[in-house]
Amino acid sequence: MKNFKFFAAGAVALLLAACGQSGPSQVTVRLATTTSVRDSGLLDELLKAYRENSAYKLQDIAVGSGQAMQLGRNGEADLLLVHSPADEKQFVDDGFGLARTTFMHNDFVLVGPEADPAGVKTAKKAAEAFAKIAGKGALFVSRADKSGTHKKELMLWQAADAKPAADRYLETGQGMAAVLSVADEKKGYTLTDRSTYLSMKKNVSLVILLEGDESLINRYSLILVNPAKFTTVNSEGAKDFFNFVLSAPAQKIIEGYGKEKYGQQLFFYDYRI
Repeated sequence: MKNFKFFAAGAVALLLAACGQSGPSQVTVRLATTTSVRDSGLLDELLKAYRENSAYKLQDIAVGSGQAMQLGRNGEADLLLVHSPADEKQFVDDGFGLARTTFMHNDFVLVGPEADPAGVKTAKKAAEAFAKIAGKGALFVSRADKSGTHKKELMLWQAADAKPAADRYLETGQGMAAVLSVADEKKGYTLTDRSTYLSMKKNVSLVILLEGDESLINRYSLILVNPAKFTTVNSEGAKDFFNFVLSAPAQKIIEGYGKEKYGQQLFFYDYRI
């Protein structure tokens, strides 16, 4: 996979200093995280290392990025790990988030049946591939859950200036692993992050048909939920996990994850330590 370089801007230490007073002292930290980090197995590795050296008990809630940010807006999470840049910016602009830091990336890939009835293998760009799927009336399986993957998919349909027929567009409202299973069963196409696809590859017959387009970069960010909005937010615990993810031990885990199990690096660390 091409290693797209991206470095988070801003002085995180200064942002953290501006987070305001913390809420009541708590042991549990509520992390609302995108499903791709969990389904790929990376989250388990990070939590294992974190729990070995922290007094905080981290509770992970794996949902789509849109749902994760809604939990933050409701005061039901202490920090977020998400991958929907425009929505993340809005979340911070609305005063719900602090110290948003983009720290790693992987990429999206377009997968489908090996027979490739829409002929997307000949496409050079993701938008062109999406136009072919709509034009050929091939089945597309969508997460349709306001996740980061779903938002990226909608952007690609817009870029393609195409829209699949209603009966050829299956909205599941499910996470990435479930969508891959449905697409496999229905012999349809879907957009997925590479990491979840590789974790599911042995269970499905879907193959990667398009990859490498810069529009398919998938960036992940950490965001602290603003304790000024909710007195129940465990800001100190949230900062503790936030700082762990932006540390050298976490970088080592992230950059090494996947090499042994899948034969390739699944995530690329972008934060400058």
